[in-house]
Amino acid sequence: MDSSDALIARFLALHPKTIDLSLGRIQRLLAELGHPERRLPPVIHVAGTNGKGSTIAFMRAILESAGLAVHVYTSPHLVRFHERIRLGRFGGGQYVTESRLVEAFRRCEAVNKAQPITVFEITTAAALLIFAEEPADVLLLEVGLGGRFDATNVIDKPAAAVVTPIGHDHAEYLGTTLEAIAKEKAGIFKRGCPAVIAPQDYLEADRTLCGEAERIGAAPVLVGQHDFSVHEEGGRLVYQDENGLLDLPRPKLIGRHQFTNAGTAIAALRAAGFEQFETSAFEAGLTRAEWPGRLQRLSKGRLPEIAPQGCELWLDGGHNIDGGRVLAAAMADQSERSDAPLVLITGMLGTKDSQAFFKNFSGLAREVIAVPIAGQIAARPAEEVAAIAASVGLTTSVAPSVESALASLHDYVWDRPPRVLICGSLYLAGEVLAANGTLPE
Repeated sequence: MDSSDALIARFLALHPKTIDLSLGRIQRLLAELGHPERRLPPVIHVAGTNGKGSTIAFMRAILESAGLAVHVYTSPHLVRFHERIRLGRFGGGQYVTESRLVEAFRRCEAVNKAQPITVFEITTAAALLIFAEEPADVLLLEVGLGGRFDATNVIDKPAAAVVTPIGHDHAEYLGTTLEAIAKEKAGIFKRGCPAVIAPQDYLEADRTLCGEAERIGAAPVLVGQHDFSVHEEGGRLVYQDENGLLDLPRPKLIGRHQFTNAGTAIAALRAAGFEQFETSAFEAGLTRAEWPGRLQRLSKGRLPEIAPQGCELWLDGGHNIDGGRVLAAAMADQSERSDAPLVLITGMLGTKDSQAFFKNFSGLAREVIAVPIAGQIAARPAEEVAAIAASVGLTTSVAPSVESALASLHDYVWDRPPRVLICGSLYLAGEVLAANGTLPE
């Protein structure tokens, strides 16, 4: 019997491009499969540049705390493809099994009949097929890239469409201006369906999203900073909208940006018809949310044993300018609570603006140790990553692997054990979790 990896390898031959934004191919395949996208539980569709996964993690945790079964579709995966498809179960979901995934892949392959289709399109069709055939109360559906022509944008009437903070990324597909990117993301808004716009970092993005929501006729439109607010007060999260005020615990996920993501998650759930939840469900959800590879503290496993004793080890897949900004802010916050020299161990793809990413850490990081990303043709050579970091004034060195970078820290004389942030790529984050023996669950 074919494995899921073998089937994905076959899918790669069906289209000359890895990414080719279009809806025609997946609409054709879904029609031939009997339209599983029309037999789904209520869908909350989520687009954005940063914070999509964290916002979904908060929503899932809140919904499950309220006793609901929640399907979740996210991408990319960190270690295994199965992480993209979480099936809702009462008491908590679980990743799709290998046998169920293979069965869905084979059905899609048979129906597709070798017609051109991208890997993301055919695997998204398989996911929707699985979700349609497994009972659940809600599906949290993350956009893969953009929105308007993303393969997930086949839902006619979502319970809510959400756009998290927008920034510059994937310019080759979405455009070079924030307005162009925002228009692509706003493509998931649907007439008559709630549109939830997270507090935006850029006024141009906010204006464009609001304008597109009004043009499309999405209703009601909930705009962060206008229709709902979220802020930190006394170490707690305070959320307020027309339904009232929630005084909630600090989110479990680290970083001040997670207050925005948690507030957006609450607004989205209320817009989607889940406003009846008890406060206890929101409290439990915020304190239980998990999202691997995003400011994840690595305290157990193989890698902490390699690092100097007492060293803090953090992992994050952030890779664009805004991801770097929130990462630097989070590390600065950690430094205020407990001062320690910051070392970055970084690998990055050649498609990312590495200089803009590193500028966020100027004056904050003691050193950047550049490493390669195994198995990624698009990865920058470690020497090139180091040169880019040096161009913004950071002290740099190169190591052949994350393990050797951690081991090299023993050669330094530290006033106090360092705080180490492994970052720059989700591919690197996946490699680290696998090497550490702490796979996503």
